[in-house]
Amino acid sequence: MSAGDLFALFAPGWLDILEILIVAALVYRILLFIQRTRAMQILLGGLLIAGVYAIARLLGLDLMRSIMDAVFQYGAIAALVVFQPEIRSTLARLGQARMLQLFNRLGETQVVEEIAGAAERLASMKIGALIALEGEVGLDEYAQTGSPLRARVSRVLLGAIFTPNSPLHDGAVIVSGDTIKAAGAILPLNRAPVPDRTLGTRHRAAIGLSEETDAVVVVVSEETGRISVASRGVLEKGVDGAGLREAVAAAGPRATTGTREPAGSAGRALARALRLP
Repeated sequence: MSAGDLFALFAPGWLDILEILIVAALVYRILLFIQRTRAMQILLGGLLIAGVYAIARLLGLDLMRSIMDAVFQYGAIAALVVFQPEIRSTLARLGQARMLQLFNRLGETQVVEEIAGAAERLASMKIGALIALEGEVGLDEYAQTGSPLRARVSRVLLGAIFTPNSPLHDGAVIVSGDTIKAAGAILPLNRAPVPDRTLGTRHRAAIGLSEETDAVVVVVSEETGRISVASRGVLEKGVDGAGLREAVAAAGPRATTGTREPAGSAGRALARALRLP
C-alpha cells in the first residue's frame, strides 16, 4: 500500500472536521463558563491527578498506581460533595447560553433603558457614578471587593447607590445581565499613561477595567456632568444618549444586540471600538 493510499484511508472527511469543530466549540464554551468559579480548580486538580497516574503507569510504579486508583475512586465523590454549589452554578450558566437569550430581547431593552436612564439622570444632577457592565469575562473578582446585592437593575436603585453620602457611592457597581451583583466595588486603575491629566479616579478605573477585561464601563463625571464610556482600554468622553444606549446594549450578550451605529460622532466612534474583530 502506497503512502497515497494510506493518506486516502485516514484522511478526515468533512463530517469528521465538522464534528471536531463542534466538540472544540463545546469544550471552549464550557471552559468559559467554569473559569469564573472554583470549578476550574476541579478541572486543574483532575488533570494533575491524571498526569501523575499516567506517569505511574508508564514507569511501572505499582504503589503509586494503587494510590491513584483510590484517589480516582473516592476523589470524584468527594469533589461532588465539596464543590456541589459550584457545579450547580456552572450547570445553571450552561442553561443561560447566548442562543437562549434570543428570546429575552424585551428584557434586555428594559435593562438598557434603566442603566442609560440612571446615568442620564445622575449626569443632569452632576452626581458621579461608575457602572461596570460584565461581558464574556467574569467580574466576580472585582465584585468580591464590594458589597453583594444580587438585585434587579433599576434606575431608582442605581440613583440611590450613587447618592452623595451613601455608603456605596464611592465605588463601582458591577452589573451582570439584568442583575446588580455588587456595589462599592474597587476597580483596577489604568496601566498605560493617558494624555489627559484631568481624568479623575473614576475615569482611570473605567479605563483600567476595560484594559483587563471585555467589560464596558459607564462613567458619570461629578465635575462636568458628562457621560463617558470605556471599552478595550479606550475612553470615549461626552457620549450622547444614543451612543450610551448602544454601548450598554453591546456590553451584554453581543450576539443579540448587534452593533448598529449610534447617532453622534462620539457614538459612532464608540460603536467601532465595540465591534468584535
